[in-house]
Amino acid sequence: MRRARTPAPLLVPAALAVVFLVLPLAGLLIRTPWSQLGTLLTAPGVGQALRLSLVSATLATAVSVVLGVPLAWVLARSRARGRAVLRALVTVPLVLPPVVGGVALFLVLGRQGIVGSWLAETTGITIPFTTTAVVIAETFVAMPFLVISVEGALRAADVRYEDAAATLGADRWTTFRRVTLPLVAPGVAAGSVLCWARALGEFGATITFAGNFPGTTQTMPLAVYLALQRDPQAAIVLSLVLLVVSVATLLLLRDRWLGRGAAA
Repeated sequence: MRRARTPAPLLVPAALAVVFLVLPLAGLLIRTPWSQLGTLLTAPGVGQALRLSLVSATLATAVSVVLGVPLAWVLARSRARGRAVLRALVTVPLVLPPVVGGVALFLVLGRQGIVGSWLAETTGITIPFTTTAVVIAETFVAMPFLVISVEGALRAADVRYEDAAATLGADRWTTFRRVTLPLVAPGVAAGSVLCWARALGEFGATITFAGNFPGTTQTMPLAVYLALQRDPQAAIVLSLVLLVVSVATLLLLRDRWLGRGAAA
């Protein structure tokens, strides 16, 4: 079927939307000091911030996969009561301001927090303002992206394969490992990429719960914020690095999203 032509009244607002979304990115590329790119990228602290961002985002994604995939299965396949409430609680971090999330984490895991006070008294371990706090903050804000993606994949998967495995004598754990996980592997991969990208760009919860200490808790978004006050050129270069990572994330998801949209 030949696609219908776009109505003229929709073209102008659509064009304005494209300009609104693309122009800031174009401005970032235009104002980038390309001649100083290498010098600014090798400046002290930039490598530390980039390395810490990559490591913490990867660890946060790993924790989210270990905890989020089982949670997604419970939301998608379990018949337990209260699933609607549980799903609402899981998605709260998506709409919660990140700074509020950081405050909430601080009230629970801080030195005087509900769990943090007990942890400090019994083991002498304090979590806030450490690299561990960065990973926890990123996991808190990023895990819902993975859970929602995997839950959607589980709901779309054909349960007949799982039923066939059950009739052949496979228990639920074996069915989950050998049948369910391979079926939803694309959803897990897409959710992991989204989770990693969200963790990499986290700012509010991180600066509230972990602080902004170079080499320990200063990730790339925090380094951009600090550089903007002292050296705007460096802030532009650091922003460009995050832009490249974002574009790479979209390219990784191209076959899952853009390809599906084109096929439709």
